[in-house]
Amino acid sequence: MAQSVIAVYPGTFDPMTLGHEDVVRRATQLFDRVIVAVAAGHHKKAMFTLQERIEMAKDVVAGYKQVSVESFSGLLRDFVVARGGKAMVRGLRAVTDFDYEFQLAGMNRSLMPDVETVFLTPSDKYQFISSTFVREIAVLGGEVDKFVSSTVQQRLQEKVRSLGRE
Repeated sequence: MAQSVIAVYPGTFDPMTLGHEDVVRRATQLFDRVIVAVAAGHHKKAMFTLQERIEMAKDVVAGYKQVSVESFSGLLRDFVVARGGKAMVRGLRAVTDFDYEFQLAGMNRSLMPDVETVFLTPSDKYQFISSTFVREIAVLGGEVDKFVSSTVQQRLQEKVRSLGRE
């Protein structure tokens, strides 16, 4: 019997965009199980709390039965190994992402020789979307409905109001 292949898709997902969702969809076509691993984000100042990011990710991936959402802190290696991950999914939007992602993949290969990094590109219509851009547009009062799901858009609007930036 073939072994079930588990892939981990890590990120801060602050917030999860349609590009992230597209990468999840693509990953479900390749792997038996996909774990969206929401990073505590110790190195980044997040707009949303860890719990809010987990809830948004769960809302976004609810339609994919083989996808689960979990949080992690510390070394990603420990998280992936503990869950039996055989692949790590990384999204590439443009050539500007490649250098960083290539270095990260090399470091991860050194830390996890039995885990492969798989790069997936989102659909053309999502390649320019980044969480940073989405947050900035939302804070400045712009429309983000083309970049995030309706549930994420609602949470963004609520967050911006709560921060007194609208």
